[in-house]
Amino acid sequence: MIGIVAKLKVKPGSEAAFEAAFQELAAAVRKNEPGCKLYDLFRKAGEAGTYYVQEQYTDKASADAHMKSDHFRAAGAKLAPTLAAAPEIVNLEKVG
Repeated sequence: MIGIVAKLKVKPGSEAAFEAAFQELAAAVRKNEPGCKLYDLFRKAGEAGTYYVQEQYTDKASADAHMKSDHFRAAGAKLAPTLAAAPEIVNLEKVG
């Protein structure tokens, strides 16, 4: 099992556009990626514009396929203008 946590900083005033674009992406991921077991967005409590994406894949191949998918690339074009900085990505491996 592979886990990913991505921290995303969104430009002030771009939160609604970011959330809408992410929800489109999440729907496409859930529909088209059987190897993705979790793909959810969270806002950091008390810190406007800070979001975290929690992802879980059955294996590295599924995680790699996500990054190469057409829907991920299309979402990038919508999400990029809303971001204040490059995402901070943490790759995780399940223990046990």
